[in-house]
Amino acid sequence: MSALSLLFFFKFLFFAPAAAPKDDVPASIYDFKVEALDGGTIDFARYKGKKILIVNTASKCGYTPQYAALEKVYEKYKGKLVIVGFPANNFGAQEPGSNKEIASFCTKNYGVSFPMAAKISVKGEDVAPIYRWLTENKYNKFKSTTVKWNFQKYLINEKGQLIAEFDSNITPDSPEVTAAIEK
Repeated sequence: MSALSLLFFFKFLFFAPAAAPKDDVPASIYDFKVEALDGGTIDFARYKGKKILIVNTASKCGYTPQYAALEKVYEKYKGKLVIVGFPANNFGAQEPGSNKEIASFCTKNYGVSFPMAAKISVKGEDVAPIYRWLTENKYNKFKSTTVKWNFQKYLINEKGQLIAEFDSNITPDSPEVTAAIEK
């Protein structure tokens, strides 16, 4: 082997580009399995054929009373819609509690019976894969968004397609959300 060949071999061996990291975002919402607030698992495949409303939540926010409206919407559309709450501490440190504390707060103050995921990050470098799917067009094939505050809502249709996004100030029982659920 010539010196030049050895040089190229060692250059390739030691300076070859690293393989790109494997993307941790599934192609379909139904491929997600996330940790539940109670330590179990929320398997989105169970929700095929139903609409899914995903909401990032917080216990110490001006929008926290929306838990009551979320519960009413969940009860009204049970069988057609599932709501999944994702506690997050990304905005103003308004969700400082542990999963156990959050579960207790939701049950005691709002009677929450819809599925609640374990606390995650919904933006930034440590954003959870499900929120990458919700906020990036390359995954959701609907549009790219930014989670601006607590209680932002994402509606997925019965086929697993993201069809609407609602800002925090739009309540779960608003005419806009109701129309999108009933469509």
